[in-house]
Formats: sequence, structure tokens, C-alpha cells
Amino acid sequence: MAQSPMAQPPAPTEQPRQKSFVRDTLEIVFLALVLYVVIQYAVQTVHVLGSSMFPTLHDNDLLVASKISYKLHAPQRGDIIVFKPPDEASRDFIKRIIALPGERIRITNGVVYINDQVLREPYLPEKWTYNNNWPASGQDQIMPTGEYFVMGDNRNHSSDSRTFGPITLQSILGKAEVRIWPMSQLGFFDGKPTLTSGP
Repeated sequence: MAQSPMAQPPAPTEQPRQKSFVRDTLEIVFLALVLYVVIQYAVQTVHVLGSSMFPTLHDNDLLVASKISYKLHAPQRGDIIVFKPPDEASRDFIKRIIALPGERIRITNGVVYINDQVLREPYLPEKWTYNNNWPASGQDQIMPTGEYFVMGDNRNHSSDSRTFGPITLQSILGKAEVRIWPMSQLGFFDGKPTLTSGP
């Protein structure tokens, strides 16, 4: 009695491999697109030039700034921001927010008063002796709606709102979030100002 030939397994096809390749390629393209959107619209790198924010920031530091922080919440006192100054729109400046919209501010002999409270600033590098009174009238200045008073931490060597006045929310390009270079100082920024009632 003749035996029937054994059934042969079907020859493997290339279809699963092709599907896997197409799927992997689409995933890579999608991730690249997401990364591009994040870099283009959500964050920016900032190269620090000069010493106006010393000792918090140093010349040639490289930072990452968020472009979307202030679409989610209002700027806060102590934030380090990148912005276009009103008198020199061709360059980006980086300073610290000192007074918020609606607040009363005056500076007397290097002491900042916000709504008659003293602003304590642990990050200042030295005694503040240059341009340490503002405004010239000596009277409180009220920050207009949507405007912020900014200063560099290195008060004796900084061009800021004492010179060009408050800046608008629209002029703020982003909030500096983290230093990425030099690697030895990689990390977020310490030191926040506080308000106290004492002298």
C-alpha cells in the first residue's frame, strides 16, 4: 500500500518582516517629528554672554529655557527669564523677575521694597553700591498690568529695569529652567527671593 507524501510546511513569506520594518520606520519618523516640535516650539537653548547674572550664571554658560511655561501660568518673582529689552530688541537679555504687575516697588540704598516689604535676595554677590536707588523721585512705582520689573543678580554691572523700565509679558521669550553646560554645574537654579516685613 503506497504511503501518501507528507504535507510540506508552507514556505515562509517576507510579509511579517516587511510590516515590522514599516512600523519601526513610522515610529522613528513620529519620534523625530515630536522631538522637532518640542525643540522648535517648547524649549530653546540660551548661551549666556557677560556677567550681569553672576554668580547665578557665568559667561558662556549654556541653559535650556522653556517657551511654554508662561502659557501655563503667570511669571513668578525670582524666575530667571529670557526677553527682548524695550530699548535693544536686536539682542536677548537674561535677568531675574523682581516685581510683578500691580505691585509697588522702590529701591533705597540697595534695599528693594515691594509693597513696603523688604526683598531678601540670597544670591547677590556683593554690596550693591551702583545705581542703587530707583525711581529718581524716591516714591513707590506701581507696576502696570502685564509688566514686570527685572534686574540682574550682579547689580553693580547690569543693565536692567532700572535703566529701561519694566518689560511686558509679550517680550518674554522663555523661562530659564536648567543649566546644561558646564557639566560640572549641570542642574536647576537655587536661590529665591523672599519678602519680609523687617528692615
